[in-house]
Amino acid sequence: MSHREAAQGSAVRVLIVDDEPELSEVLAVAVAEEGWQPFTASNGHGAVQAARECDPHAVVLDWMLPDLDGLRVLRRLRYENAELPVLMLTARDALAHRLEGLSAGADDYVTKPFSLEEVMLRLRGLLRRSGAGIAEAAADESVRRLGDLVLSERSREVTRGDTPVTLTAKEFDLLWFLMGSPRQVFSKAQLLEHVWNSSFDGEGNLVEVYIYSLRSKIDKGRAPMIHTVRGVGYVIRGVDDGPC
Repeated sequence: MSHREAAQGSAVRVLIVDDEPELSEVLAVAVAEEGWQPFTASNGHGAVQAARECDPHAVVLDWMLPDLDGLRVLRRLRYENAELPVLMLTARDALAHRLEGLSAGADDYVTKPFSLEEVMLRLRGLLRRSGAGIAEAAADESVRRLGDLVLSERSREVTRGDTPVTLTAKEFDLLWFLMGSPRQVFSKAQLLEHVWNSSFDGEGNLVEVYIYSLRSKIDKGRAPMIHTVRGVGYVIRGVDDGPC
């Protein structure tokens, strides 16, 4: 049996491309702990070859590689599979570099140094949105529930109790993100980064406006679920949960 044939037996295949062995190993372990099958490459040419062999569902791709840089690798991967989800890792946090990566075809990016939890969160999101033929992922992760609050990512429908709740696209994105980590407090900067793909703090009161709007729709007339942690940020938790 060929490497490619063996790989195709795995439910989810993730190719990790980074020239730092320790980082690559940490990411591979995290991928394996999700029940997925990791593959690794340490340079650009190796990444292109590995992608042909393992036919990944998603790629975690470092921008800085010793031969081909990440953007050139990205373009080659896109040429061979236009739908392949690619998460870029980059130490370049300037807006121009981020836009360059997204323009080249990256689906998302994470700036170094990063938390492993953030990388996995982004990767799960890419796999979920792509479908990638992963039935079990769709079944497990396309619906989020917290108490009587239910969100369906497929239909973009929201209900609290028996009552449908109408949200705008960005309100839904914000609520979906918060419900991915109930009881975890997120700062304004983190919400801007994850929901609006912006690392700038100078976005006026954008986050506050959306939080207020969500509360008016989700919590109005009911026990509140969306809370402000003064001086820190925002959190969602079940009605029966204790304090954060």
